[in-house]
Amino acid sequence: MIYSFLLYLHILSVIPSLGPFFVLIPLVRKLRTASSDELKIYLPTFTLAVRLSKHCGHVLVTSGVLMMWIGHISWLTSWVLITIFILVSSLYFIARAFSPTIRKLAIPDHNNRQELVNKLRFNVWLYVVLMVIMLWFMVNKPNFW
Repeated sequence: MIYSFLLYLHILSVIPSLGPFFVLIPLVRKLRTASSDELKIYLPTFTLAVRLSKHCGHVLVTSGVLMMWIGHISWLTSWVLITIFILVSSLYFIARAFSPTIRKLAIPDHNNRQELVNKLRFNVWLYVVLMVIMLWFMVNKPNFW
């Protein structure tokens, strides 16, 4: 019964971990032409979405580790190791990809807005792709060795 609870918790925590990034896609488009007053609204929204994703990721990882422990799943299976590698990569990525760029965009009178917005757009899509790849490994559990 506890395994089922953890499984539902794990699945439900994916929604707030990945979902906000789909909201950021149209928001990135608005950043291109936003006035300075609009930026004061959009950038905290962007930051909030990234923070929500990070904190829900803690629930996601914790429930996943507990399910592996309760389910006696080996840490040495290929899908687990690849998922952990992608997870660690995404943690490093999310820490470096958004906050510095958002801080630069928040500076008034910056002259490279398009470049920064392009970087945010690329990072949003790259993070979504990383999460979908990780999701594929967790659902399909391919055995490479």
